[in-house]
Amino acid sequence: MMLAGCASHAPAPVIERGAPAREAAASKPALAVPVGGEGRVLYTVKKGDTLYSIALEHGQDYKDVAAWNNLDNPNRIQVGQQLRVSPPEGEEPVAVAKPVLSSAPVETKTEGGGASGGANNGVNSGANTASFKREPKGGTVPYSDEALARLREPAPAAEKLADRPVEKAAEKPAAAEANPRGTPPPTGDDAVDWAWPAPGKTLAGFVDNGAGGNKGIDIGGKLGEPVLAAAAGKVVYVGSGLRGYGNLVIVRHNASYLSAYAHNSKILVKEAQAVTKGQKIAEIGNSDADQVALHFEIRRLGKPVDPLNYLPAR
Repeated sequence: MMLAGCASHAPAPVIERGAPAREAAASKPALAVPVGGEGRVLYTVKKGDTLYSIALEHGQDYKDVAAWNNLDNPNRIQVGQQLRVSPPEGEEPVAVAKPVLSSAPVETKTEGGGASGGANNGVNSGANTASFKREPKGGTVPYSDEALARLREPAPAAEKLADRPVEKAAEKPAAAEANPRGTPPPTGDDAVDWAWPAPGKTLAGFVDNGAGGNKGIDIGGKLGEPVLAAAAGKVVYVGSGLRGYGNLVIVRHNASYLSAYAHNSKILVKEAQAVTKGQKIAEIGNSDADQVALHFEIRRLGKPVDPLNYLPAR
C-alpha cells in the first residue's frame, strides 16, 4: 500500500521562470489597431447595406473598401459578409517592451567635495576649479566710514518703478466670431477651412438621437440654385446608390473629414475630381426628398457631426 500510494503522485510540473516574456507574447496574434467610423477594422454586412453606405459610415472611399476586400463588383455584397473598412496599413504588430539598459555609474560628490570612490582631484583645495567654485563668497566687511558711505550710495541700476513708463501688454487679435453652437472647429492637421455650401436658410438642424435623427442640416433653396463645395478636396462618390440621399456628391477633405451633398437635381463633377472651396459642384433639387433643399453633412472618421459647429457664423 505504501508503494502504491507513492506511485499515485504525479511528478511536480517544471516551470521555467527565466523564460523570456516575449515568447508568450509571440504566441498570440498581433492585434490590429482599430480605425474607422466606430473604431472597427471589420464590418459585418447587414440587410439594406450597400458598399456605398458602408464606406460613408466609416469615412472611406467605396473604391478603397472594394480594393481592400478584392471585390470586383461593388454591388455584390452579402448579408453576414465581413468587410475590411480600414486600410491594411492600419495593422501594427504588438509592441515588445525593450529592457532599459543601465547607464554608466554616476559620479557623486561627498560633503568634503571629493568624488565618491575616487581621487580628490584637488576639489578640497582652496582654489577654484572648472567643476567646483569657491569664490566669490558672501559675508560681512569690517566697519569703516568708507564702507558705510558705500552702502548708503544708491545702486546705479536701481530705478523707481513709478518713474518708468507703464508698458501695456500686446493686445491679442480678436478671436474669430463664434459659431452658433459655441464649439470652435478643430485646429492642427484636422483643420479644414469650411464655408457654407448654399446661401439659403437652415430648415432643419442636426439631430443625433441614436435612432436615425438628422445626420446633417437641410438648407433651403430654389430648384437649380448652385451647390458649392464647402472646402477644397477630392470627389470620392457621385451617384444615387445611397437610399434616402438621392443624387449625392461626397467630397473627401483630408484623412478625417468628408462632406456630403444630397438631393441634387444635377451633378456637375466626377469621381476623383479635385475641387476647390466654393466651386459649384451640383444644383439644388428634391431627388429622393419631399421638398427642394440641400441636405448637407460633415463626417469625421465616418461619424456625422453637427455642421453648425464647423461652418462660419452668419
